[in-house]
Amino acid sequence: MAPAPNPGPTASVAATGLAAIGIWRLLAVAAPHLAALAVMFQTEVDFSSRAGFLMSWGILNFFWIALLRRPALSGALSLTLVVVLILLSRLKHDIVQMTANFVDLMVIDRDTAAFLFTIFPNLRWSVIGAALVIIPSMYALWWLDPFRIRRLPAVACKLACLAALVGYSFAWPDEAWRGYYDDGYLSKFSRSGVTAVSDFIKYGFMESDAVAAERLKVPLLDSCHPVGRRPNIIMIHDESSFDIRQAAGIKVTAGYGSHFKSFDGKERKFLAESNGGPSWFTEYNVLAGLSSRSFGRFSYFVTRIASGRVERGLPLALRRCGYDTTSLYPAYGAFMSARSFQTTTGIQDVEPDGFFYDKALQLMSQAPPATPQFMFVYLAANHFPWETRFRPDLMPFWRKPGNEPVVDEYLRRQAMSADDYGAFIAGLKKKFPAQPFLIVRYGDHQPEFSPHVLDPGLDEAGVGKKLENYDPRYYATYYAIDAINFEPVQSPAVMDTIDGPYLPLVIQEAAGIPLDPSFEEQKSIMLRCKGLFYACKDGAEARRFNRLLIDAGFVKNL
Repeated sequence: MAPAPNPGPTASVAATGLAAIGIWRLLAVAAPHLAALAVMFQTEVDFSSRAGFLMSWGILNFFWIALLRRPALSGALSLTLVVVLILLSRLKHDIVQMTANFVDLMVIDRDTAAFLFTIFPNLRWSVIGAALVIIPSMYALWWLDPFRIRRLPAVACKLACLAALVGYSFAWPDEAWRGYYDDGYLSKFSRSGVTAVSDFIKYGFMESDAVAAERLKVPLLDSCHPVGRRPNIIMIHDESSFDIRQAAGIKVTAGYGSHFKSFDGKERKFLAESNGGPSWFTEYNVLAGLSSRSFGRFSYFVTRIASGRVERGLPLALRRCGYDTTSLYPAYGAFMSARSFQTTTGIQDVEPDGFFYDKALQLMSQAPPATPQFMFVYLAANHFPWETRFRPDLMPFWRKPGNEPVVDEYLRRQAMSADDYGAFIAGLKKKFPAQPFLIVRYGDHQPEFSPHVLDPGLDEAGVGKKLENYDPRYYATYYAIDAINFEPVQSPAVMDTIDGPYLPLVIQEAAGIPLDPSFEEQKSIMLRCKGLFYACKDGAEARRFNRLLIDAGFVKNL
């Protein structure tokens, strides 16, 4: 950095006294620290989080001091970074109900920036305007700062704060569920950095065995020869949907449970790997056929990490068998790298649910009749919030059963979705009277209020523990199989209860699609573990399978 226009006093400052420095210069040094204290008391809620804040503040300050030697400028830069982190953390929480995590820095990508600038078109100008204000202010602080601190003591203090934060984070690790609370931004970010770096050094992004005795064969492009006619396959991502009768005392309308039944009259359970929000966990499950839990603390970023690295899944397996693959996605494709991840797993093209069903019918009509289609339809009407009435013009004669308002609105949206699905089936039969279809629906996760109705007596900490321990009551939704002009193939893989990563296998079995070697191996695991995947043998089966995929080249750089 260029020398200061006014180098100011150095060692002689101590002799002449602080009064000789001037009040404005002293304030320039003290103000960032006073502001940081105010921010700490405003955003950190208890002693533990405030201790984490102070250690993080020390690391930031002494880093800049070691680099610049000026405490005023160092404090201002540290405060700027903290405020930016808090603003971004609040923004992230508004969008996905989770505060910023250190892993956000580890997996930062072009999609994330594109998504932010797309949904906030004025953000670019805000960033430019802030830079025009901050840069001259920093230069003024460089000029005003009367103190110079030696680099060696600053480095020693920084390392001491870092050691304290590392020890503190390991001794009292932050519970994962606290990431959903809208507070503690800096302390949670810093502590997550310690655990994330530790986990990454230990096993990388994804857990896997170090070696595996077996080897998977790479499937040949011309090795798929289905017996009989291949059905068009439609997989429907039913947002936040589960049979709410699992909770005691909930009143439902007549005929409520029929939506969860398959063509054979059975109700089947789908065990998701998320509750209350992150649909992309299940998106990873049903497209890649793998477990987000294998990513440990990185699981929240699973689609961003897997993009370009996990080249295995249902769409790729179906393309090998001559299918065209399409996704109808209700958000910007850059969200959580959705477009990039879906393309990696084999997808070629990336309002009320009826909108997506109508679009599916339209695209199906444009497809070549001789080419079977795989379509991934992502519904959105039953997304939170349920405190407001979604499209009050629809279903005007629907009557509330008499539950709390959010539950009644949830039930109304489920009824809307069931009606739209019935219309969609009727449309398929009318437009394609001779074509075979296999339709598989699943609930991607339970709504965020489900713990409240399942266990109304539990506090947030109690709910958090159950979520951490993967209590099946909090993760069970449904999956249902329907067919038009097609008889689903009977298979032991079509179980009454399955973990989410097995759904691609179930679909291929029901459709009569020959399995590639990776899905053959996964079928053996499924039968051996009775529908469990990651939970089988405390993750041992999943780790072994991940290693097989890595050795076969299906998974790279993880």
